[in-house]
Amino acid sequence: MIKHDCSSRLDNGDAEQEGKVQTADPSTLRTATSMPDGFFQSTTAAACFLQAELELNARLRTLTFGDPIRYTYNPLEYAWDTHRCYVETYCHSGQSVLFLGMNPGPFGMAQTGVPFGEVNAVRDWLKITGEVGHPANEHPKRRISGLACTQSEVSGARFWGFFRELCREPNNFFRHCFVHNLCPLIFMSESGKNLTPPELPAADRDTLLLHCDATLCQVVSILGVSMVIGVGRVAEQRARRALTEAGISVRVEGIMHPSPRNPLANKGWAAVARTKLEELGVLSLLAK
Repeated sequence: MIKHDCSSRLDNGDAEQEGKVQTADPSTLRTATSMPDGFFQSTTAAACFLQAELELNARLRTLTFGDPIRYTYNPLEYAWDTHRCYVETYCHSGQSVLFLGMNPGPFGMAQTGVPFGEVNAVRDWLKITGEVGHPANEHPKRRISGLACTQSEVSGARFWGFFRELCREPNNFFRHCFVHNLCPLIFMSESGKNLTPPELPAADRDTLLLHCDATLCQVVSILGVSMVIGVGRVAEQRARRALTEAGISVRVEGIMHPSPRNPLANKGWAAVARTKLEELGVLSLLAK
């Protein structure tokens, strides 16, 4: 496995981090571009993981997106406080399985900064705390209310609800597993419709995902996982391609996405996920 050196810091002239990001305006992105002196001298998995994400943020900030994309949110900027809480609490060396989602949902990670981050699961089970700000350009029908969001996201409720029932306590899940999204951005049309990366114009999508692929290879190397499980076929296929092309030897598998857009998931996603994880040898790790 490639060793990732995270001893250096990003240096773009921004002020030192103060613990909060209240806007996605680049002039005020203090948390999401720089960290305290000495922070990255740590070689913990969490510190290296966060640095890789900050580096991705810097690259993604240079991109522009054409029609039909009118709004782009990056919760790794305005929700960095809660996202950092999630990573520092649960990301550590020795985890063998990485569950990989595609990108944030409007009432999940977009609100909480946590992958599949349905608010009740994040607040009440994962016990994530922190302040969540707002993107600079916010759709009037897709406001960010953070951990106070009252709308539940079905995919996240199914995902974390399944592991809560199986593992009981978060540490029983995170002892062996971590959860990450390939792309941190959420895209919306003029009407506020959620647009997933596969729905983007080809040129925009390809440029975006090349950056995200590179960071995926970094974080897989940081964690030293032996298996990546794509949640949904697109995440699985993208991970397999990116890691193979990078020469990173890791097993890539997939489970059905819990989205309500998926008719099969609506017929009993938990049962399907349990069967697949048992087949992959992961269920035994989590049921202990």
